[in-house]
This record gives sequence, C-alpha cells and structure tokens, in this order.
Amino acid sequence: MSEMQMMDCFSQGLADNVAKRTLGVEWASSEVEGLEFYRQNAPTSNSVCIVEPSIALVVQGTKSMTLGEQVLIYDPSRFLITSLELPATMQVLEACAEKPYLGVVLKLDLAVMSDLMLQTPLARQKDTVTDQGMILGHSTPSLLNAFSRLVDLLDEPESIPVLAPMIKREIFWRVLISEQGARLRQIVSAGSHGLRIAHSIEWLKMNFAQHFSIDDLADMTRMSKSTFHHHFRQLTSMSPLQYQKRLRLMEARRLMLSESIDAAAAAYRVGYESPSQFSREYSRLFGNSPKRDVDIHWLSST
Repeated sequence: MSEMQMMDCFSQGLADNVAKRTLGVEWASSEVEGLEFYRQNAPTSNSVCIVEPSIALVVQGTKSMTLGEQVLIYDPSRFLITSLELPATMQVLEACAEKPYLGVVLKLDLAVMSDLMLQTPLARQKDTVTDQGMILGHSTPSLLNAFSRLVDLLDEPESIPVLAPMIKREIFWRVLISEQGARLRQIVSAGSHGLRIAHSIEWLKMNFAQHFSIDDLADMTRMSKSTFHHHFRQLTSMSPLQYQKRLRLMEARRLMLSESIDAAAAAYRVGYESPSQFSREYSRLFGNSPKRDVDIHWLSST
C-alpha cells in the first residue's frame, strides 16, 4: 500500500469516527483530555476565534485560518500547529450535508513537550526558523495512525487513563521531529524569545482589562522594548496593544451573547472608557454593531 493510500485509509477511518461523535452538533469534547471534534455541514463565513496551542487535523473538507496577513489553508494532507494562544479568523471552505467538514483538535501539553525536548536529537534543536505562532505541516501515515488510535480509545474507556498519555506523547513527538518541529521547540525552550512572549501572552489573557505600557511588558519578559515588540509581532502578527484589543472585544461579545449584558456595560467591563470607541472597534472586527450582532445571534438561534 502506498503512502497516499495509507493516508487516505487513516483519514477515512478518522472521518467516520468523528462523524459518529458529532451527529447533530458542531463541536464535541471527549473523555480524552484535550481532544475535541468539529463538524460543519456547509461552508461558513469568517468567524473570529481564539486558537489555543494545539494540533488541528482536517479529516474531511477544507478549512482556512487567517492570522494577520497570513492565510493558512489545510485539508487531510496538511495539519495546523498553533504554538501560542492566538486571536485568528477561521472559515470552513469545503463542506456539504453529504460530506461535512470534520476536524480533530488535540491541545498541546507544553510540559510533555518540554520533557520530549530532552530526547530530541541535538542537530534538530539547532534548526533556524522564522518566528511564527501558527504554521502548517504535512500529514504523514504515522501521525494519522497515532490520532486514529487515540480516537479509537474512546470505545475502550477503561484503557484511556493508561494508553491516552502514551499515544498523546507519541503524537507530540512526531510533530516535534517533523519539518515544522523547530517552531514548537522555540516556544518550549527555556530562555527562548518564544517562551518569553508566551509568558507575556498568558499575562495579557489574565489582565486584558488593565491599562499597561509596552515598557511594562518588555520589563516583564526581560527584553528591550524594541526586541519585545518585534518578536511579539512576529509570533502573533499583531502588536501587544492590538492583541489586548482583540481579547477585550471577544470577551465583550461573549458577555453580551451568553450573559445578556448590554453593550455599554460590556465595554466598561472589559476596560473600554468610551462606548462609542468600543462600538466602532467592535463593528470593525465583527462586521456588525454590537446591537445588530446580538440581534442576528438570537434570530439565528431561535
């Protein structure tokens, strides 16, 4: 059996498994920690999202992820690696009721990745890469086989505590030694610029409603202001202030949609001092004013 035939076989098996677990829903979690499934029965419009550090497979259909000016299109032949928590825009490009888009996402365990780094061949650790927080890799039969075995464990729940950590470790290893593994190693490596930026992003997630200066964040990461700003933009395709703004707007949208908070209250809650500025920036990001966006959401859900 050729490599392409093996990949088609594994992809089809995964697609059948994911389809079974997503009947009637667009998203499903699983008993395996960090393993999630996605489904769309038709192409979608652009949707703003936060992408966690993860490996994402498309096992049927085609999807795009946009980060700044970077547009990444992936399908069963390519997987997406996201090494930092990044605000992005996603869109399902190819799907229909008879053959829906089906995806599998496994969140990265950075502690396991760090441990595996100790076993990575030294020559690979010296790879020179361009800072990018999101990148595509080529799927292989070995990677798809490991994902298939992980998903199959859901039919054998008593084995999950024992075997799931081992299979996840294998998946992380196969990505680390892939052609894109160096991009993950630069995030995990102690003292690296990538790891320092990751720490600053974690702080921003917890404190996005606060006012801060670039100097404050640069000092936190022990980097000069210019170095910090450069590496932050390289990894996230946006400045720290743009990143903060995206977090604020997405949290405000969540408050309005899930907690029925009005736009002005949501704006103040996430750190805006001017409701009119909030409305302008919200419309620019989501394509509708806060009120219209909420109205559309409720109409579509009834």
